[in-house]
Amino acid sequence: MNVPELAVRRSVTVLMIVIGVLVLGFLSLSRLSLDLLPDITYPVALVTTDYPGAGPEEIEKSVTRPLEEVLSTLNNVDTITSNSQTGSSMVILRFEWGTDMDQVTIDVREKIDMIRDYLPDGAGDPMVMKMDPNVMPVLQISLSGGRDLAELTRLAEEEIKPRLERLPGAAWVVVTGGRTREVQVLVDPVKLNSYGLSLSQVAQALSAENVGLSAGTMKQGKKELLITTSGEYEDLLQLANTPLTTPGGAVVYLKDISEIKQGYAELTQKTSLNGQPAVGVHVLKQSGANTVQVSRAVQEELTALQKELPGRIETGVVFDQADFIRTSINTVVEHALQGALLAVLVIFLFLRSFRSTVIIGLSIPISIIATFVMMYFGGLTLNILSLGGLAMGVGMIVDDSIVVLEVIYRYREAGASPWEAATAGAQEVAMAVTASTLTNVIIFLPVVFVQGIASQIFRDLALTVSFALLASLLVALTVVPVLAYRLVRVAGVEKEPRTPLGRLSFSLGRFFEGMNASYRRLLEWALGHRKAVLGGTALLFVISLGLSPVIGAEFFPYVDTGEISINVKMPRGTGLEETGRVAGQVEEICGSLPEVKTTFSSVGASSGMEFFQGASADRASIRVKLTPRRERSRSTSELVEELRGRLEGIPGAEIEVDESQAVSMGTAPISITLEGDDLEVLKAEAEKIAAIVEQVPGTSNVSTSLEEGKQEIEVRLKREEAASYGLGTAQVAQVLRTAISGQVVTTYRGEGEEIDLRLRLDPGAIQSLDDLGALTVLTPTGAQVPLREVAELNWKESPVVVSRENQTRACYITADLRGRPLGSVMEDIQNRLKGHPLPAGYRITYGGEFQEMTEAFGSLALALVLGILLVYMVMASQFESLSHPFVIMFTIPLAFIGVVAAFVLTGKTFSIPAFIGVIMLAGIVVKNGIVLVDYINTLRRRGVSRREAILRAGPIRLRPVLMTALTAIFGMVPLALGFGEGGELLSPLAVGVIGGLTVATFLTLVVVPVMYTLVEDLVEKLVPGTAARSFQQAQ
Repeated sequence: MNVPELAVRRSVTVLMIVIGVLVLGFLSLSRLSLDLLPDITYPVALVTTDYPGAGPEEIEKSVTRPLEEVLSTLNNVDTITSNSQTGSSMVILRFEWGTDMDQVTIDVREKIDMIRDYLPDGAGDPMVMKMDPNVMPVLQISLSGGRDLAELTRLAEEEIKPRLERLPGAAWVVVTGGRTREVQVLVDPVKLNSYGLSLSQVAQALSAENVGLSAGTMKQGKKELLITTSGEYEDLLQLANTPLTTPGGAVVYLKDISEIKQGYAELTQKTSLNGQPAVGVHVLKQSGANTVQVSRAVQEELTALQKELPGRIETGVVFDQADFIRTSINTVVEHALQGALLAVLVIFLFLRSFRSTVIIGLSIPISIIATFVMMYFGGLTLNILSLGGLAMGVGMIVDDSIVVLEVIYRYREAGASPWEAATAGAQEVAMAVTASTLTNVIIFLPVVFVQGIASQIFRDLALTVSFALLASLLVALTVVPVLAYRLVRVAGVEKEPRTPLGRLSFSLGRFFEGMNASYRRLLEWALGHRKAVLGGTALLFVISLGLSPVIGAEFFPYVDTGEISINVKMPRGTGLEETGRVAGQVEEICGSLPEVKTTFSSVGASSGMEFFQGASADRASIRVKLTPRRERSRSTSELVEELRGRLEGIPGAEIEVDESQAVSMGTAPISITLEGDDLEVLKAEAEKIAAIVEQVPGTSNVSTSLEEGKQEIEVRLKREEAASYGLGTAQVAQVLRTAISGQVVTTYRGEGEEIDLRLRLDPGAIQSLDDLGALTVLTPTGAQVPLREVAELNWKESPVVVSRENQTRACYITADLRGRPLGSVMEDIQNRLKGHPLPAGYRITYGGEFQEMTEAFGSLALALVLGILLVYMVMASQFESLSHPFVIMFTIPLAFIGVVAAFVLTGKTFSIPAFIGVIMLAGIVVKNGIVLVDYINTLRRRGVSRREAILRAGPIRLRPVLMTALTAIFGMVPLALGFGEGGELLSPLAVGVIGGLTVATFLTLVVVPVMYTLVEDLVEKLVPGTAARSFQQAQ
């Protein structure tokens, strides 16, 4: 008993299974997480180490290089890059895709432990973390109005932050741009020295006086009493009267040597919303948490908080990643629904039967809902790629049902009973539809298992399409025969149709009959002119090969996210106020555009990386949020171009304007690495290369990582002199840090809040190199030694950052794209740099998105080859032949002709989504060839001659071939048009599939029969009698 027969016999059981699947499907759908992209595990680890007070070159020598040397011995390390800048070191380890990053973090910590004791005394413990896209904020909130920045900061830290961090899915909350109150003790160095005191003695006295300790408990009868020592400062007067003992034994008070005042911690970062001062609150989600749910929870909590906050304080969401996710997901869902309606319309026009259309139409929702069950148990999420897979597959889901129903319908027209038609008819094509579906599914198998960013991103799409097609196969072999048995009726020919629908059906019937006759005549001609058919096809293929370089290549297609990122670079050493003034000008210019909704600036940080790197007062970033795409006539790219032109007029600032992308690897599109040892040579050569890159059309924002050096005062210890006084580098560095930046020595509890107490010299006391040299350092014997006696003080120009790659100093030349695809621009750059001479020991490598694109294309090319091999193996197993699958494989190069034509006509660029479309095509286009060749073989097994079998099979299979092709094509049209936010991401994929499937379908109907005869004739010449024996055995 075959599957269709069993299904028809147990139709109630089939109904119950379908209802059960529907229930499970809706339950699974409600539990699937919603996100923009699949959860991607980047094989990157970061090791960050703080070394306060040390310059870039010192950190490179004493921290970065030792870490690089020990970490280079780890397994699966691809590249090691590092950045050494004032006060910190960052080592970036990139591993091969597929590496277990949890194990990597353990291994990295073990390696660091081996050299921890060899790191400088003043360096902090290296911190290890995995690179995770989730560490970037999913929401940015502004707090403004009604209070000064200090009060807004307190509210953000004490009221808002704790409430938001308790929400499900929220990992942590970062507050930026505020002001923090502190009590400042500003010591007069002259008075300090006159009493023979040091800053360290003052710090010790303050921390010793301001304590509250528990002494334990005392029993008094049956009671147990707690004893505490309370000596905390209750007001600033007590603080001012803190006693200090001089070396001579006299007592002076803190007020005698210092000024005590309530102030604010030094401002290192300023934020503003639409030009008005504000405090930024950044919410980061837990890995794997549902972004939309986290956003919703935060929004609800903010609504509740707004009612509790003091009057006129406003909270506003500046950026919400969930907005783009929701609109993008809605766009894909709309495209899927539109594609499904178009597919059903095509089915109705071909079948001209409402009942038959309903039967096939029902296979779409049943298959999709069954897919949700498999997605849930497969650990997938609802994202733009997985739903895009459903939208891509919505036209292919009905393919198997169409083939099965068409055969059942043909059986009924031939006079078979409903039972015989539903069982025997469905069984006739069961193997063919199973094989064709398996080719569609198995083509994705290599995509799932190859390594790289393409596999990580498109794994969900591949699995979703595969799940949907497998579900559709089961529906076609079970549900469709059951419904066909109950519903299919064969109507007589209506000679004089009276209704509009009847006249349409009659006209379509006449059209299809004429089409079948015309196709038979075409086949007769093709079989008689085989050389002309193959020659013309080969010519088309050669032409498409010649046109392919015109297309161009890029990493991912442009997606209009409605966000613009602006980075402001001021000359090194520029203060926060001046940088803020320029950032304010930028905000004002941005705000004058009618398409701009909000601007949020962060002065003292660049590109949101303040979470990982120290702030810099000469840098600023502005995030511009535009109105929704449907509400503006200009694209984000057009607005970027206008802003670039308008911002060029701001003097003294280097301003980069770029648009945020939905899919980004965090690197520049163009990145050229220049490796060498000497920083000065690197800088000179990098400037020459940057000048060459700037001349290439399509480049913008060209810059080098070696910027102008920063003036600094280097304090280098005289080791012999210092040792004679019993002093070391760490002691001197701590004195300098306390004197210049200040040291938080204790906390002061006043007015219901805890405030830091900072000790430092009066800022006006050190204005020159001489003042710094006169600063005294307390020796272990209690003597005061001027700094100039134990250290050399010199002016020095230091690099801002020292970069290294694979344990060699490096400089990066980066650029953005402007109006040209990445592949074309990089080809021009490489051609121009081929003849560029470099000093001995220096070399150029290419990275950035170009490197990622090259590696991804290589992985996908391997996946395509393996997929084609697997498809051949499936077909060989079905036909029990090596030659017939070979014939069908010729449909794949036919699809290439259509892909090239589609991209040339639409102006699309070849990208990773387009490559995925080509892989899909390799599985789709053979489907029609399988159905056609399978029926030719069926007729030949019944004793029909080869030529007659081809001439009969072609017209009979014409209708299902065209139906399956057109439903797939029209099902993808909405995706190909790319309308709506986020729709551009999958548009190249759909365009390629539509173009390839269109051309391959029509050429398959002619070329496959011709190749069938040619290959068989060739085999017959090599091994006479092979074909006859194979069909005799089959009989």
